[in-house]
Amino acid sequence: MSGRHNWRLALRIARRDALRAKGRSALVVAMIALPILGATAADLAFRSGQLSAEEQLDREIGAADAHFVWSNDGGPVVQGADHFEWTATELPDDGEWEEPTWRSEEELRSLLEPLLPDGATMVYENSNWMRAGTEHGVAEGQVQEIDAADPAVAGIHDLKEGRFAESPDEIAASEAFLKDGGLAVGDTVSLGPWGSRLEDGTEFTITGSYELPGNINRGHLTALPGSVLPQDPWDRPGLLVSVPGEGGVDWSTVLAANELGFVVNSREVVLNPPPAGELAPEIAAMREQPGVDGNAVAVAVVAVSLVILEICLLAGPAFAVSARRSRRMLGLIGANGGHRPQLRAVMLASGVVLGAGAAVIGLIGGVLLTLLMRPTIEGQLGSRFGSWDFRPLELGGIAVFAVLIGLLAAVIPAYNAARSSVLSSLTGRRGVRGGGRLLPLVGGSALVLGAALAVLGGLWGETVAVAAGAVIAELGLVALTPMLVGGFGRLARFLPLAGRLALRDAARNRGRTAPAVAAVLAAVAGTVAVATVVVSNDAQERALYEETLPMDTAAVLALMPDAGRDLGGARAAVTKELPVESEIDLARALPAPGECLPTGEDSEYGGEEVYCGEVIPLLPGERDCPLYTPEQAELTIAERRDLNSRPVCGATWWLDVQTIVVIGPAQTLAELDIDDDAATRALESGEAVVVHPDYLDDDGQVTLGLYETPVGPEVEWNESGQRTDPPVETVTLPGHSLAGDVSAPTVLMTPQTAASLGLTEFDLGTFYQLSRTPTSAEQQAFDAEFERLGSFLGFHLEKGYDEDNSLALLILALVAMVITLGAAGIATGLAQADAEPDLATLSAVGATPRMRRTLSGLQCGLIAAMGVLLGTLSGLIPAIGIRLTEHRNDVDSWQRLWDMGELVGARPELLIELPWMTFLQLLVVVPLLAWLLAALLTRSRVPLARRTG
Repeated sequence: MSGRHNWRLALRIARRDALRAKGRSALVVAMIALPILGATAADLAFRSGQLSAEEQLDREIGAADAHFVWSNDGGPVVQGADHFEWTATELPDDGEWEEPTWRSEEELRSLLEPLLPDGATMVYENSNWMRAGTEHGVAEGQVQEIDAADPAVAGIHDLKEGRFAESPDEIAASEAFLKDGGLAVGDTVSLGPWGSRLEDGTEFTITGSYELPGNINRGHLTALPGSVLPQDPWDRPGLLVSVPGEGGVDWSTVLAANELGFVVNSREVVLNPPPAGELAPEIAAMREQPGVDGNAVAVAVVAVSLVILEICLLAGPAFAVSARRSRRMLGLIGANGGHRPQLRAVMLASGVVLGAGAAVIGLIGGVLLTLLMRPTIEGQLGSRFGSWDFRPLELGGIAVFAVLIGLLAAVIPAYNAARSSVLSSLTGRRGVRGGGRLLPLVGGSALVLGAALAVLGGLWGETVAVAAGAVIAELGLVALTPMLVGGFGRLARFLPLAGRLALRDAARNRGRTAPAVAAVLAAVAGTVAVATVVVSNDAQERALYEETLPMDTAAVLALMPDAGRDLGGARAAVTKELPVESEIDLARALPAPGECLPTGEDSEYGGEEVYCGEVIPLLPGERDCPLYTPEQAELTIAERRDLNSRPVCGATWWLDVQTIVVIGPAQTLAELDIDDDAATRALESGEAVVVHPDYLDDDGQVTLGLYETPVGPEVEWNESGQRTDPPVETVTLPGHSLAGDVSAPTVLMTPQTAASLGLTEFDLGTFYQLSRTPTSAEQQAFDAEFERLGSFLGFHLEKGYDEDNSLALLILALVAMVITLGAAGIATGLAQADAEPDLATLSAVGATPRMRRTLSGLQCGLIAAMGVLLGTLSGLIPAIGIRLTEHRNDVDSWQRLWDMGELVGARPELLIELPWMTFLQLLVVVPLLAWLLAALLTRSRVPLARRTG
C-alpha cells in the first residue's frame, strides 16, 4: 500500500476514533486551541492596531493636506518625508543658536501665504501642558488651541457629547480628563500655568467631550485660539493647511517652508516620498540601520519552545491513553500484515486530526475574542484600531503551527505503539517495561551541561548563554523525569495503602505520569525563576536605599523664599490629614533685616519675583573644583575619586534644598535621627554644625557669606554651589563637623547663635514626627489639600523602602497553580480512565467507596508535588544565571566609573534571595489543593466492568 493510501486510511481511522472518544478528544483540542486562540487574537489585534499611512495622517492632520509647525529655532531646518525626522541647520557663524522666537497666528499666515496657491485655507493650532483644577484637587492636562469644529480638523478629535468651544470662555475636554477629574459636560474648570495659583486662573465652561483616537487615555482639552495659552517662545504653533485640487502640498513647497523655519507634515509627501537622493545628508545620518536584537530573538525562541513543550507534555498522555485504548485495533492491523510505519501513521494521524480541529476552533475563537474584546484591548493600548486587518498568510501559519503541535504530541505515543508486539496487543496484556538507560544518561548530561552554561553565561554577562543553558537544563530534567518518577515510586513502602497504590500506579505508568510531571515542572520553573529574580532585585534595591529622614517623618519646606507664603496652608493640611505626634519648625538664615524686595521680574511661582538675600557657607581656600580646570589632567585616579566626594566638586543638597544655612533648636539632630552627642553639645554652646569637614578651616571655623544682590544674568555659580561674586559681608563662627555620611542641612545653628551673628530668620518649614505610616486614604486626602495650594512647596514623607511585589508574586503563583492543577487533573483523569479494570477489581475485593476518592486525590496530589519539587529546583538555574548577569553588568558599569575616578561608592554586591512565600504556596498549598479538588470531583462508586478479551 502506498504512503498516500496509508495516510488516507490513517486519517479516516483517527477521525472515527476522535468522534468515539469525545471527552478525550475535546481535552486535547482544548489544550492545543488555547494558545492558538491567543496567537490569533494577538495577531489580529496587532495588525489592526497598525495604522496605514493614510489612517495615521487622518489622526495627525485631520482632513487637511498638511500641517506646518513653527520650529522656534529662528532659522532654516531640514527634514525627511516623515516630519519626525528633522533637525536645525548648522550653527551660525558666531557659534551660538538664536533665542527661541514666538510667532503669532498672523505672522505665521503671512510667512506661508506666498508659498501656497490661491484658495488655500489655514487653521491655527498650538498646544502646551497646564494645571487644571478638578473635583479631587489638581491635575495636568494638555491644552490645544484650535477651531475643532472646522472641517479641516475632522479626524483629530472624535466628538462624543455636546459640542466644541465656540467662545473664549468655553472649552471641550477628553473623556479621559473628565473621568479622572470627576467632571462632566456643563461643569467649569480652572486652568493656569505651572507654578500659578489656580484660584487666580481663568475658568472655562466645559461644552463637550471627545476622545483622541490615537491616545484615548490622555487628559486633553481643546479651546479656541488665543483663549488659554500664553505666548511662550518655546511653543511650536502651526497651521493646518488645505489647498484646492488634488495635488496637495508637494516636496518643493516643503523645502521652501523648511527655509523659513517650518517643519511640515504633508499628506502628499508622506504617501509619495521623494527619492533618497533629494534628502539632506543630515537626515540620512539620523537613520540607524535596522538590526536584529539577539537577546529579543533568544527570548522569543525560548518562549515559543517552552509553549510547544508545555502543550506536548500535557497532550502527550492523552495520546498515550488513546494508543492504549486502540491496542486491539492496532494488533488486528499488525496481524493482517500492517507494518510499523502504518501503525505509526495511524497514531500520528490522531495528532493531525486533533491539531486541525484545534486550529479551526482556535482561529474562529481568536477572531471572535478580538471582536468582543476590542474596547478593552483599545483601552489597554491607548489607541483605537484602524480598519480590520486579516492576514491570511499569518493566520494560515498559526493553523499549521497547531497541526504541528498535535503531530509532535503524538510522536512518542506513536513510536511506543508501533513497538508493541501483535500478541500483547491482541491479548491486552500490559506488562511493565523498564525504562531505557540512554534517556536518563542524555538527560543527566544535558542537566549538568545546561546548568554550567547558565552559570558561566551569568559570570560572562551573556544573556543568550543563560537562556540557552536554562532551556538545555530544563529539557535535561524533563528527560530525567521518567527515571525520577520511578525513583519516587520506591518511597511507596513508607505510605499507607491508598498512597502506596497511587505512587506505585504513577511509577508503573510513567508514560502518562512523567509528561504531566514534566508539564508541571516547566510551569513551576518559570514561576520560580521570575519570582527569585524579582525578590533578589527587591533585596538589592532595599539594601541600596538610603533614608533622607527618619522613618515616619514628614517635612514641608519652602524651596524658595517667595514660595513660603503657602506654608501656613501646607501645615494645616498636614495636621488635618496626617497622624502627627510632634513637630519642629525650621528657618532659613538671611542677612538682616530679612526683607524681601521685588526684582521687577515675573516669578515662576506666580506674581512678581522677590529677593530676600542669601547666607551661603563659603569653602575655605580654593573654591574652584580642580576637576573642571586645565590642571585636571595631572590628577591621579585616587585624587579624582576623593574630589568627587567633597563639596568643592558638588554642591551639598538636603531635601531638594541646596547649600543653605538652617536655623533650628538643638534637638533638631535628634529629630533627624543623627546620634551625635558632640554635635548636639556644639549647637548648645553656640557653634554651627556642618555636614562636611571641608566647610571648616584649619582653626575649625566656618565662614558664612552674606549676599544682598539678587541673582541676575551677571551672577555665576561654580560646581560647589558657591556664587562667584564676592559677598557683601562675611561672618565667622566655630564649627563642628558631623561624623560619617549623613542626611543633614549643609549648616545648622540655633536661633540664639543666629541672633548673635546679626542674622534674621525666614520661615523654611516644619518637620513632623508621625505616630505611624499614613494610610492610603490619609495620603490621598493630604495630596488633594496640598495640591490646591498651587505653589512649589516641597513635601517629603519617609516611608522607607516600600516597593511591594507581593501582587506580582501572587499572580505568578496563581498562574503556576492553574497549570499545575490542570496538568495533574489531566493525568489523574487519564489514570482513572486507564485504570478502570483495577478500580473494579478493588471494589470487587471489598474496597470501600471512599477508596476511589482517596486514591484519585492522592494520584493528583502526588503528581503535583513531584512536578512542583522538580520545577522549583529547575527554576533556580536560570534565576541564578540572570542574577549573575545583572551583577556582572552592575560591576562593569561601576568598574568603568571607578577606574575613571568618577565614582566613590562601594563595589556592588551580589544578592540572591529566595522567594520563600512562593515556595510555600507551590510546595505545600498547590499539592494539597490538587489533592482536595481531585478527591471532591471523583465519584465514590465505580460500576463493575465486564471482562473482555
